Amino acid sequence: MASENKTSWIAARQTKFGAYATVYILIVLGALGLANWLAQRYNKSVDTTANKRFSLSDQTQKVVKGLKQPVTITYWDRTSEFQRGKDLLDRYDNLSSSLSVSYIDPDKKPQEARAAGIRQMGTIVVQNGQKRDEAKSLTEEDVTGAIIRTLKTGDRSLCFVQGSGEHQIDDSGREGLSSFKQVVEHDNYKTRTLSLLEKPEVPKDCTVLVIAGPRFDYLPPAVNAIRSYVEGGGRALIMLDPPLQLGRQNIAENAALAAQLSSWGVTPQKNLVLDTSGVGQLFGFSAAVPLVSSYENHAIVREMKGVATAFPLARGLDVKSGGADKATAEKLFSTSENSFASTDLSKSEIDPGKGTKGPFTLGAAISYNTGQSNSQGRVVVVGSSGFASNSILGFQGNRDLALNMLNWLSSDEELISIRPKDPADNRIMLSRRQMSLLFLTSVVLMPVAIVFAGGMVWWKRR
Repeated sequence: MASENKTSWIAARQTKFGAYATVYILIVLGALGLANWLAQRYNKSVDTTANKRFSLSDQTQKVVKGLKQPVTITYWDRTSEFQRGKDLLDRYDNLSSSLSVSYIDPDKKPQEARAAGIRQMGTIVVQNGQKRDEAKSLTEEDVTGAIIRTLKTGDRSLCFVQGSGEHQIDDSGREGLSSFKQVVEHDNYKTRTLSLLEKPEVPKDCTVLVIAGPRFDYLPPAVNAIRSYVEGGGRALIMLDPPLQLGRQNIAENAALAAQLSSWGVTPQKNLVLDTSGVGQLFGFSAAVPLVSSYENHAIVREMKGVATAFPLARGLDVKSGGADKATAEKLFSTSENSFASTDLSKSEIDPGKGTKGPFTLGAAISYNTGQSNSQGRVVVVGSSGFASNSILGFQGNRDLALNMLNWLSSDEELISIRPKDPADNRIMLSRRQMSLLFLTSVVLMPVAIVFAGGMVWWKRR
């Protein structure tokens, strides 16, 4: 009898433990299944890199989340290479239900590849209705650029004024604008040059007129053409350098153009703004390259908070509150209080004690009321043309600021943002002495220390 009770007790306990184990296994399997379902439905990741290399930029998120019609991205490549595209394109797919991504192997579906005109592996096609575009490479900048191009109707043309000593868009030197040209063309703008000397008239198909640091005076007919263009609803980016009288390349005052800007509420000052904070020296700049980190709340600079920009050889701007007549002028950005301006423009060495203390406005935006619906003249004035030159366009926020100005001028405010960043350069630069120390430590001392420790252990155990 006792044996039977013991057997039944053991069986009951085994049954109980078996039931517990089964329940625990089912709970674990259910939790794993739920976690897998949530991971598939909500793809989330955390980017801990310094420059957010594995996160989509603010501009990309703004463009994709703002889609109002279905857009598809098709990645054509071998099946074994799909993962290379998924690392980037799946981030786009997770941003909006209006965007979908598909992966097709041309070898497995040759008829579809032929119909799509696919000639090489790794092709990325963006389709928006009947509009189709290809990304030049598997990078965020190129993929987002292709999406933007399918969203835009018509061409956006930048007309660079030439003939009065302006910066050249095909010049690859330090003061040239070849990098600026490359950047704007990548952002779906077309570029061409224009001479107001041969014909003082701005073509109507110019989306934005660009005046980049003229060294000589604009004649009255040219200034009148600019005025008629803006007051008729045109857009212009005007960059005027201070009238320096140094060396052989003196810069004219351009009084007629300055007077026209003044009539719109922005008066260029005859001074040179210098930065005495010493922060610029950390980046290898002199005092003649003021750094800006103070921005207003205008659409152009609203996304620039916490980003520094640099302006070589800059002049201050006096912005009339409320503008003048039909024009409304607004400040965009200013230097810090650790800056001063000198009106002596013929000396290379300037005494800070003789200058006017800052801060100084270096950028302003003008809106002109034409009196017609859906037609507003817009002008952006910058007291430095060097900020867009090859030598400094790549500095922190300079490229973003220049493109934001063009986006506002061309009424593409939805594109104003911080754009994709280049991968951070994390190389470690070592001197010869540091290299020698590293070699001795890692190649000589550490192996010797390990052998010595091993010998000591052997001797002790022996």
